[in-house]
Amino acid sequence: MNRDRIYSLPRQRVGEFTFDDSVADVFPDMIARSVPGYASILSMIEQLAGRFIRPGTNIYDLGCSLGAATWLIRPQASMDCTLHAVDNSPAMIARLQQRLAELSPQEIASGCAVETHQADIRQVSLDRASFVVLNFTLQFIPSVDREPLLQKICESLIPGGALLLSEKISFEDDSQQALLNELHHDFKRAHGYSDLEIAQKRTSIENMLIPEPLDAHLSRLQRVGFEVVAPWFQCFNFASILAIKN
Repeated sequence: MNRDRIYSLPRQRVGEFTFDDSVADVFPDMIARSVPGYASILSMIEQLAGRFIRPGTNIYDLGCSLGAATWLIRPQASMDCTLHAVDNSPAMIARLQQRLAELSPQEIASGCAVETHQADIRQVSLDRASFVVLNFTLQFIPSVDREPLLQKICESLIPGGALLLSEKISFEDDSQQALLNELHHDFKRAHGYSDLEIAQKRTSIENMLIPEPLDAHLSRLQRVGFEVVAPWFQCFNFASILAIKN
């Protein structure tokens, strides 16, 4: 992995964070050193894919970035399934497409077909889905559009289908919010980020990534029609939820 040093030097002006070529080049290192429990969440995505994917259905990795979840899901699906990897970043999709093009015949035969889509996930058509992943993606969607997107996902799922939703979360109690923020910063320091890098990254992303309390996510998932809504993971201010349509 290329080391993330994007914010290692002082900047007179810290611009808005974008998922461009420079971020794509270091993204695996960036997310591993920024999101506590990320590897555990990926492992659970692989396990859940094996449980919920049904033959002849569609699977969606919405906000797929470089395809970390896609690569784990693909071997769990039968050959008559289609896995749709969707991201609005040209840099991310280009790298995923390149990696797919380099698959050997044996690797191609080891999992279902993958279709990549450079698109806004709010605009993509969803149909006959058995498993959908929103892994740290909804937080970048405007708040007003989050419920309609989840409604569309729920309607697209077959009975027994599941959504895995992972998000950075906020806290209504100010002291709790301050504590969890500091613990998250300690995590990043322990993984080699300087205070300068932490501060500049926070400035670049604070108007793009809008977290919500865990209860807001749970209530919304229930409103749009998920009968089972189960928070299964939390580490500091990061959480993951399994939602099932009966």
